[in-house]
Amino acid sequence: MASRPPTRSPLPRLVNTQTAVLDTHNGRVLCIADIRGHLSVLNDFARDNNAVAIIHTGDFGFFDAASLDPNGINDRTLRHLASYTPFVPSAQRDELNQQPIDSIRSLVNISLLSEFPLLLSGQIKLRVPVYTVWGACEDVRILEKFRQGTYAIDNLHVLDEATTRCIQVGGVKLRLLGLGGALVPHKMFDNGDGHATIAGGQGTMWVTALQIGELVDTSQRVYDNTETRVLVTHASPGREGIIAQLALVVKADITISAGLHFRYATSYNEFSVQGDYEGFRHKIMIGKQGFDRVWESVRPQVEAVMDDHQKILMDKALSVVERVPPVLSPSQPAHEEPAWKNCWNWNLCDAAYGSLVLDVKDGRISAELKSQGFNFAYRRTAATAQTPSQPNATLPPSNMSQGPTTVPTPVPAAAPDTTRSTPPPAAATTDKDSPSAKVNGANTAAEKAEREKAKKKEKKERKEREKAEKEKEKKDEKEGGTPQSTNAPVLPESGSGAIVSSDSGLKSPVTETGSSGVRTPKTGKPPRHPWTIFMRMPNGFSATDAEMKEFFGEAGNKIMKIHWPTPNPHFGHRAKIAYVDFEDEESMRTGLEKHAEKLNDIVPHVMQATDKETREAAAGRGTMRGRGRGGGAYAARGFAAAGLTRGGFNKGGNGGDAAAATQAPAPAPAPET
Repeated sequence: MASRPPTRSPLPRLVNTQTAVLDTHNGRVLCIADIRGHLSVLNDFARDNNAVAIIHTGDFGFFDAASLDPNGINDRTLRHLASYTPFVPSAQRDELNQQPIDSIRSLVNISLLSEFPLLLSGQIKLRVPVYTVWGACEDVRILEKFRQGTYAIDNLHVLDEATTRCIQVGGVKLRLLGLGGALVPHKMFDNGDGHATIAGGQGTMWVTALQIGELVDTSQRVYDNTETRVLVTHASPGREGIIAQLALVVKADITISAGLHFRYATSYNEFSVQGDYEGFRHKIMIGKQGFDRVWESVRPQVEAVMDDHQKILMDKALSVVERVPPVLSPSQPAHEEPAWKNCWNWNLCDAAYGSLVLDVKDGRISAELKSQGFNFAYRRTAATAQTPSQPNATLPPSNMSQGPTTVPTPVPAAAPDTTRSTPPPAAATTDKDSPSAKVNGANTAAEKAEREKAKKKEKKERKEREKAEKEKEKKDEKEGGTPQSTNAPVLPESGSGAIVSSDSGLKSPVTETGSSGVRTPKTGKPPRHPWTIFMRMPNGFSATDAEMKEFFGEAGNKIMKIHWPTPNPHFGHRAKIAYVDFEDEESMRTGLEKHAEKLNDIVPHVMQATDKETREAAAGRGTMRGRGRGGGAYAARGFAAAGLTRGGFNKGGNGGDAAAATQAPAPAPAPET
């Protein structure tokens, strides 16, 4: 049910269209999404990508100081905007988001939401044309002022249902058609605080049915077969069937959208992502059914208040919903929808994470897609499984929660073959003239008996080895020693089908193929945080978190956690150590390079933390050169006192004296909903 029916429209607006010749030979058009009010970087993006124009797909940052009034942005939207504003560091955003909404309202001002007032006043000037639609989080009041002509900004073109632009670049005419706002089916007949065809309120904006109808009318009025049509939307046609139907009706050759907030941009056509043509039709039918349910519930109220012009626009909107690709039949294959293979779609990630560049030259549109992507650095120190091709792989530790598997892999019964019997499992090769090489399965029973005999013999030998090892361990324990685990698996003979036996933990069974792979070790510890700095200070030293942040200067605001390990009470005279976790690699590098010389009148030792495996590998290469006996044993004992193991110093002071941090990596920010 619509909360407020569409207002009566003024006289039909004329189509606002202009053609701009940007470059007659070639040009690059930058496409980005969700700039979130950080408008000063648009010129930087254009310069870095050598772009002659920018296409933006919504969440531009249409806010001003009045947007924060009590009747402006509602609590939920304000919290959302504060959570993702680019003007506040991520660590402080997290702290801000945990505050009650009254505190957020008192702390957030327009400078933390958008630079639009600076753009409007002329303090920020756009150096290339920017073509944008509005997004899901905008102030409808500001957009109405653009539509009424109250606001006008050089090089800023707001695309809407009655405003279209054509840019000629590289021998191609790009016709830009725009549809802003989120697609919310149950709000498509509610204008909120908007007038005429657009809708919004309390800091959000959404698509209306009349808006779709007027966009169809505009596309029909300016149709030119020589133009390449680009549909720019905030909602994605890949997710929303109605947007895909709109692309069919306006005859779009390219669609550019956002709204999904992925870390990678996507490039596709329907043929590449749908299993078949019916999958394409199914997506559109779902969108149609969702619209029909809402339309049938509000139809009487809407039709009662619509004027003649609005009825025309509503008919055009309904024509979009009814635009379903025809069913293919073997007798009429030529009726396949052309957009099924020919319309190309790009869904962009946020501007902070990537962009799309359309390089237009001599009539051809090339695409360059850049995405920051996911950060997999946390896997660098994760325990990895050895591949089966490594026969000398190190076994898992002996303190695992599960014991070794003792059930042998069954040997499949030999099936009679019509050409040749199954070869024996012995390591030696079978001579073709040997009597054992019989045809038609003549020697199958004898071979099976031999295999059973060899398997029993191997099993007996393995039990004897296990018994001897256990007795030796018991003897060592009685004498005060520590049992030593084997460093390599004991492999049975090929073809035995037996289990590798050892006290080192859970192993994979050895099959007839002779595989010696082991299971992935599970230490039970979380992976070390990848961007950690190790610090060593004199015994008895202390410092507050604020003093630590001040020591690291400009990187101090990027500190996530400061960990002071509890010293071993038996070694109280040892050095004081600390681990400092940073948000990213860049901030960690900055902390290493630009930290202060002294911290509370002492000069601490500062370096990047490394994991235990790296230090042990360094020790194996002979790079450990400690003081005193044993080539680093003195330093190793010092680190053992601090809760570490197997470390030391080389002559340069970098010989593995950092330890593995045990904190898990910071989770990635949740996508917007």
